[in-house]
Amino acid sequence: MNMIAINLVRWRWLLALFSLFVVGLFASGAGNIRFATDYEVWFSEENPQLQDFLILQKIYDKSDNVVFLIAPKNGEVFTQKNLSGVEWLTEQAWQIPFSTRVDSLSNFQHSYAVGDDLIVADLISNARNLSVAEINRIKRIALNEPLLIHRTISEDAAVTAVNVTINLPKNNPEGSPTVTAFARQLITELKQKNPDLDIYLTGLVVMDNAFMEASMQDMGSLSLIMFALILSGLLVFLRSISGTVSILVVIVLSIIATMGFSGLLGVRLTPVSANAPTIVMTIVVANAVHILVAMIHNMRSGMVKREALVESLRLNLQPVMLATITTIVGFMSMHFSDIPPFHDLGNMVAFGVMLSFLLSMTILPWLLMLLPMWVKQTESSNNGKMAGFSEFVIRRKNQLLWAITGLSIVLIALIPLNVVNDNIWEYFDKSVTFRTDTDYASDHLTGPYYLEYSLQSNEAGGVNDPSYLKKIEQFSHWLNLQEEVVHVNSITDIMKRLNKNMHADDESWYRLPDNRQLAAQYMLLYEMSLPYGLDLNNQINVDKSATRVIVSLHNLSNNNMIDFHRRAEKWLSNNAAGYQLIAGSPMYMFSHISLRTVHQMVWGVAFALFLISLLIIFSLRSFKIGLISLIPNLVPPIMAFGVWGMFMGEIGFALAVGLGMTVGIIVDDTVHFLSKYLRARREKKLDAEDAVRYAFSTVGSAIIITTVVLIAGFTVLMFSTFKSNFELGLITSLTIGIALIVDFLLLPALLMKFDIRDYSVSDNVHNEEADLMSQDAALEEI
Repeated sequence: MNMIAINLVRWRWLLALFSLFVVGLFASGAGNIRFATDYEVWFSEENPQLQDFLILQKIYDKSDNVVFLIAPKNGEVFTQKNLSGVEWLTEQAWQIPFSTRVDSLSNFQHSYAVGDDLIVADLISNARNLSVAEINRIKRIALNEPLLIHRTISEDAAVTAVNVTINLPKNNPEGSPTVTAFARQLITELKQKNPDLDIYLTGLVVMDNAFMEASMQDMGSLSLIMFALILSGLLVFLRSISGTVSILVVIVLSIIATMGFSGLLGVRLTPVSANAPTIVMTIVVANAVHILVAMIHNMRSGMVKREALVESLRLNLQPVMLATITTIVGFMSMHFSDIPPFHDLGNMVAFGVMLSFLLSMTILPWLLMLLPMWVKQTESSNNGKMAGFSEFVIRRKNQLLWAITGLSIVLIALIPLNVVNDNIWEYFDKSVTFRTDTDYASDHLTGPYYLEYSLQSNEAGGVNDPSYLKKIEQFSHWLNLQEEVVHVNSITDIMKRLNKNMHADDESWYRLPDNRQLAAQYMLLYEMSLPYGLDLNNQINVDKSATRVIVSLHNLSNNNMIDFHRRAEKWLSNNAAGYQLIAGSPMYMFSHISLRTVHQMVWGVAFALFLISLLIIFSLRSFKIGLISLIPNLVPPIMAFGVWGMFMGEIGFALAVGLGMTVGIIVDDTVHFLSKYLRARREKKLDAEDAVRYAFSTVGSAIIITTVVLIAGFTVLMFSTFKSNFELGLITSLTIGIALIVDFLLLPALLMKFDIRDYSVSDNVHNEEADLMSQDAALEEI
């Protein structure tokens, strides 16, 4: 390592220019940075629930939508003024970009009989001219219409919805922002026309836009907060303006190249992958601080700046490289999950960490040599506080070993308190308008939770078969009896109404027709009467062999959503086994990813730990030390999940994916401590206790600084309005904090307990005297 360290300083100008060229090369991709505006980005192409949902989207009209909820302040929808507002919004909603259908009270296709004629017309027309009697008639019809009640109008007639179906072009980054902006403008205009209306905006397209806005907000605000924390923290801990400036330059270059790299890859940023700059920022500091602290330590011991820098690079090159590789392994373990945004985050951070290592070995030495640095020499280079702490650890090693072991056992026992579950509607903080509007919709009418069931009759025109319709009716009836269900939208309600209409609106005929030809005639007559854009393609496929039943649900946790679908599948299997079933919805897709990700990441974390352990054993050239290192790398995440089970209790996909990432990060401090410990044992021939003292004195302060920076960086994620980022920040900060305690209390105790043999001269990695002579000679040449 001597000659490498010397050459890094000798050729610093050339290496710095090369590194700047590399940064510029990757920075060229920054112009391609895009934000994801489609919820499908959260699912891989192989996702089985996504595949089923895409089949439904091809068979029927797309169900992506924008929903306006209108809540008059007087608590009554059915007034001239309020119905006029509904009518105006319905007409204007057709102008929303990419809209293909608008459904509301005003354009609901109400059918009734006049003599022998079937009349199909808008339920509301010219609302401003309606009499009180006409409004009461409309209200009575709406509140008794199965297709409207609990879906378009609330039972107390206090809230109504206007649902706009949107067909966004694939991979159009301007799609959902354009639609949402247009919808918000309509709300502004309607409130100007009628200030007595409260209007809420929800729907899948609005959710897509909320994802994008959360990404942009996090990239802007969280990165700035983290940058400010790092700046102030480095100034306080290092007390060196030159050192702080040097590290900040490395940070900025690393982030620029990382974001450019994402642009070159074509990554569409999500609230998860948008955190890459913040995470890269923290890890850059962790690498650079070790080099800078060791250099300052050497200068305080009397070395000149060049000699101190070379010695720092010599001591830190291997542990920093090993820490970089283990961190990359941890982040790349995210590929075991089934969530593409976490793949993107893993790729971006892995690249950023790799580049930060390059910059820490090239740009950082160049800046440290270029900028003036004054360090006061001291008679003793030992850190007094670290020396005192090391004596405490050595004196209490047995008690600490048993105490940490006991605490670990207690927290392991709490891990079963965790349940794999997620609540999708809580992905966004309550400060996000989409969340509050969606909560209101769920509480007062219906929210974004639904499931679609397509039943194939196995023959063209089969939807008119009375036996098929009877099964659909029975299934709809069963669904309505379930406590999770708010509303069931089924073609059978239309068919029963048509049968009644064709029998002079006699209520006794409100039932399914028992003749296939008659049912087909009713359906044909009804479809021919429907206006453009309000056909039945959203419920019946082209050859009329299948129909879609849409079940609106209360807000459900992932487990409850999956359980509901299993019960529905079981009912269909027992009662309608002859019909092919396809089921799906965006919320149902989200419900599966937590459970699937936890199972996948168990293997991912196991693989990461195995690979990291091999790397440590190989790099430190000690099988025993490699095995000992497993304990401080395993214990922190286990203890953290025990604490999580005690206070939180639910594990979502962010925690599952974050576990592998965290393992890769916490290894860094273990590697640096063991590296200094082994140097003392091999080069300085110290016994285990003195080697622990040496490790604390040389790297203890740097480990504390890097831990504080890492905790601060991931704590910043807790300010995100996106739940997954909050949980990722919380569990990672908690784990890193526990890792510091374990590395400072348990690891030294383990080393003093089990690493008791004398290290012979043959065990030396280097001949220290020869190394120093060659180093002195090389320094004279620089």
